[in-house]
Amino acid sequence: MKGSMIKVVCVLCLFLFACDKIAEEKKAPPPPPKVTVIETQAEEIPLYQEFVGQVYGFKDIAIRARVEGFLEGIHFKEGSTIKKGKPLYTLESQPFEAEVAAKMSKVAEAKTALAYTESDLSRIRPLAEENAVSKSDLDAAVARYEASIASVEAAEANLRAANIQLSYTKIYSPINGIIGKTQAKVGDFVGKDPNPVILNTVSNIDTVLVEFFITETQYLEWNRFMKEREKTETDARKKAGLDLILADGSMYEHKGKVGFIDRQVDPTTGALLIQASFPNPDRLLRPGLFAKVKAKVDVVEDGIMIPQRCVTEIQGLYSVFVVGDGNKIDRREITVGPTIDSSWLIIKGLKPGEKVVYEGLQSARDGMVVNPKAHKIDQQ
Repeated sequence: MKGSMIKVVCVLCLFLFACDKIAEEKKAPPPPPKVTVIETQAEEIPLYQEFVGQVYGFKDIAIRARVEGFLEGIHFKEGSTIKKGKPLYTLESQPFEAEVAAKMSKVAEAKTALAYTESDLSRIRPLAEENAVSKSDLDAAVARYEASIASVEAAEANLRAANIQLSYTKIYSPINGIIGKTQAKVGDFVGKDPNPVILNTVSNIDTVLVEFFITETQYLEWNRFMKEREKTETDARKKAGLDLILADGSMYEHKGKVGFIDRQVDPTTGALLIQASFPNPDRLLRPGLFAKVKAKVDVVEDGIMIPQRCVTEIQGLYSVFVVGDGNKIDRREITVGPTIDSSWLIIKGLKPGEKVVYEGLQSARDGMVVNPKAHKIDQQ
C-alpha cells in the first residue's frame, strides 16, 4: 500500500513539473523570424533597348534578262557560292546573231559606198583644179564622200548595238556571293511583260545589313546619348556597338555599327529607318532572317538595381521591405524604372547601403523585428 502511494506522488510531481515547464515556454517570447536581405549599392548601369530587324545582304543583286527570249541553259548550282563573271544563264541567240549579220552587211555596204565616193572625189579634185569640171561638181563629190563616212559610222554604231544585244543572251554574275533558287527553268520565255521574271538573286554576305525602325522619341533619346558620349569618349560609336539577338535567343558573337539613318521620319507611322552592318565571316547570317538589335541608349550614373522578387506591387504602387536600425522592418514605397534581365532599376525610394528583404517576404510585416541574413547577388 505504501509503495502505491509513493508511485502516485511521483507521478503527480512529474505532472506538475511538466505543467510548470509548459507555462514557462508560453510566457517566453518567440525568436525573431529569419529573413534574407541584400545590400543595395550604387553603380553605373547601362540601359538597352531592343528592336526587331531583318537581315539583308551587303549587296543583293537581282538577276534579270535584258533581252527577251527562251531560256536555253542554266550554268550554276542553286544555293552555291559563285565568283564574279561566272556564267549563269543562256538565252536563245539565233535572232540576235541574225541581226548582227544584217548589221555587218550594212557596214560592208557603207564601206563600199565610201570607197566609191572616195575614188570619185580623187578623180574630180584634180580636174577641178584645172577648171575641167565645175566647182559645183567638186562640191557634190565632197558631199557624197562625207555622207559616205557618216553612213559607215552609223552602220558601225548599229553593229555595235546589235553585238551588245547579242551579248545580253549570256548572263554572268555581277558580284562574288551566294546565289539562290532559280525562278525560271529551261524553256521559259523571259525578259518581257507580262512575265518580267527576276531570274535569281546573288547576295554578298561577308558583311550583312540589318534594317529596323525606331520611334521619334527613341531616336531623340539615342541621339542625345550619343552626343553626350562623344564628349567623353573618342570613339563613342565603336564603344556603343550594337548587339544582335538571333531567333533562337542566342547572342551573335560579332558587334555591329550604325551605317545609315534615313533622312526623314515616316509621317504615317512615326518611325525612322535605321540600317546597321554586322561582320559575317562564318556566313551564319542569311538574307531574310529576323533578329533583334540590342542598342545601348543611356547610362545611369549611381543607379540602384534590386531583384524583381524583392518588389511588391499593389494597384500600381510598388514597395519593398527595408531592414533598418534594430533589425526593424520598414515598408518603403519606391518608384521603379525599366527592368534589366531579372532586376529592376530603382528611380526613387532607396539609397546605397540599405538592406532590402530578399527572401521571407511572406512573413515580413511593417515594424517587425527580424533576424537578417546577408545574401550576395551579382548585379550584371
